[in-house]
Amino acid sequence: MGDPSPKDVDLVTELLNMTTFDDYKVYSGMLPVGDTTKELHYVLVETASGNESDPLVLWFNGGPGCSSMLAFMQEHGPWVMDSGEETFKKNDYSWNTDANMLYIEMPAGVGFSYCNSTVESCDYNDTSSADQNLLALNAWFERFPEYKT
Repeated sequence: MGDPSPKDVDLVTELLNMTTFDDYKVYSGMLPVGDTTKELHYVLVETASGNESDPLVLWFNGGPGCSSMLAFMQEHGPWVMDSGEETFKKNDYSWNTDANMLYIEMPAGVGFSYCNSTVESCDYNDTSSADQNLLALNAWFERFPEYKT
């Protein structure tokens, strides 16, 4: 039967202290940044509406250098954790109600994104961050070609 695809490997089936997500799929994984040892972390939360024509929204938090998990976990993801709390609750105002939400942590070295600092520099600026984003996004579209249109 062969090895599972990276997309299948990235499928999230449960998260501690979070409600189930039977109405949509969640993916989390790493995206290569070209021919380097750098990888950018992503989370895709598919639309809850089930409408295949819902848009894909690409989200980067400000910076570069601020984790996009802030938006995913405290602002407009399907669950939120209020300041001072230790558990997540369902977000009734989640943006995945009518959109597919793709969160990417950038550049390498921020959040769960990876930079092997013994081999490559983790220094970044707007230009290098944009270059990393493009390489990672191209890798993401190879993994999820259904979103190319």
